[in-house]
Order: sequence, then C-alpha cells, then structure tokens
Amino acid sequence: MVDDGTSDTLAAMGPRLRAVREQRRATLTDVSRMTGISLSTLSRIETGRRKPTLEVLLQLARAYDVSLDELAGTAPSTATGPPAPTPRHIGSGSGSGSGKTVLPLTRYVGGLHAHKHVLLAADEPPTRPAQAVHDGYEWLCVLYGRLWLTLGDQDLLLTAGDIAEFDTRTPHGVTNAGPGGPVEYLILFGPQGERPRPRTRPAPGPGVR
Repeated sequence: MVDDGTSDTLAAMGPRLRAVREQRRATLTDVSRMTGISLSTLSRIETGRRKPTLEVLLQLARAYDVSLDELAGTAPSTATGPPAPTPRHIGSGSGSGSGKTVLPLTRYVGGLHAHKHVLLAADEPPTRPAQAVHDGYEWLCVLYGRLWLTLGDQDLLLTAGDIAEFDTRTPHGVTNAGPGGPVEYLILFGPQGERPRPRTRPAPGPGVR
C-alpha cells in the first residue's frame, strides 16, 4: 500500500488540536462546553489515544474558527497570502480588564503564533488580575498604554516598548493598569515551548564603543 501521508497526518492531529486550543487560551472544559464533546474524548484525542472522527473534527474546526485543512496542516499556500484574521472579542461591560479584543496574526496550527491584544480602557481602579497556568512559552511587547503583568508573586508595570518573556507554566495574568485609555500589546506564543531566537546582538548606540 502506498503511504500517502495519512498516517502521519493522523499522528500529528492530537498535538495540533492541543496547540490550537492553547493558542486560544481555552481549557478542555471550555471546549467540551462549546462542542458537547466529552472531556475524556477530547483528552484521548489530544494525547493520541483516540483518532478523531470527521464529526468531531468539524465541531472542533467550528469552535476554533479554522478550516479542516488548517487542523490537518494541509492548507494550500496561495499567491495572495493567508486569509485576513478575524478579531475575537472577549468580555464586555465596564471596569478594569472587562473587555479585550484579540487579533490573530498567524493562521496556521502549531508552532509559534502571534497575536495583537487590546484591553479596553478601564473605568475603575484595577484589581490584581486572575492568573492562569498552561504549557508553553510567551514573549510579550507593550505597544501603547500601561499593562499590569503578574508572574507568580511578582508584579510588573509595563509601558510602551517594554518586553517580558516567561514560561507559561508560571502563574500569570494581565490587566489594564489604570484609567486613561486602552492597552495594546503583541504576543508571541509557543504552545510546545518554542520561543524567539535572537541571531544578532543589539547594535551599540551613537557614541558607544
């Protein structure tokens, strides 16, 4: 029998499904609630102990807003580039950290992913953000505004141009640091621990030898 790559595609499906779920900051419980697929089924699929059916893949593709080709890693490239990303809006109402817009900057599944996040302006003094823990590695750069980042017991106030990178197995959370406007920041996230690799050293400034 000719190997058409199907076995490799199926073998990679579990890690891809886990990667796209973690890219969207969703837990297995969240996905189970969205799709009606049991927690045990989702867990067995992601760990490779069960092959997903077409019905399950269709449900997950709708939940994650990706195509079946993207889930399988077989989406063809085009001369015009990837389709425009769709912003996702999280939360509503007033108060610190009550709303966020996430603009995906990459469309493929697996590997490093880039997002732009916008936290809405806060009407009330901020409270320490809730923290999350998950596999992966994150690189964050603030573009505008003031961002409150917590890493375990550490509290950091980041402003435009500040960069932070951390293992996402460390409890972490973010919120708008206070009234005055929105916060915009970029994130590079590696679900399997991938991270940016600097290949050059920063050039010295004027007058520095």
